[in-house]
Amino acid sequence: MGYMNNAYAAYQNTNIKTASQGKLIVLLYEGAVKNLSAAQSYFTAEGKVEAKNIEKFGNYVMKAQDIISELQASLDMEKGGQISTNLMSLYIYFNQELMSANISKDRKKLDFVLNMLQELSGAWNEALLKSSDTAGSGIAGGLNIQG
Repeated sequence: MGYMNNAYAAYQNTNIKTASQGKLIVLLYEGAVKNLSAAQSYFTAEGKVEAKNIEKFGNYVMKAQDIISELQASLDMEKGGQISTNLMSLYIYFNQELMSANISKDRKKLDFVLNMLQELSGAWNEALLKSSDTAGSGIAGGLNIQG
């Protein structure tokens, strides 16, 4: 089991080190979605988080917040224009909502941010695919992630 974990960690490390900027953004979104999905799993059918799971729930939410903060830090506000400004506003809002969801164990807030991150992840994935299609066809262009 330990060997498999080490092999997977090495694969992930290589994947990150060799990824394009666009792919790194997608990986960040995927990480945030993964952590919020894990946090979501701690809600009971009644919509509560049991006392024994509060720390685990909080850790997953905070990991997602850290990832969102990394997305904020990656924005180029000078070159990204209105897109960067809008994304910055969204990221700030997401982190505020997640902080509130973590404190009050509010599933609706967590679900909202999770759904928005899934949509943004899908949009970045699509842009990345179109960018590689464009690059492969010899047409000038590519993915501009400046914002």
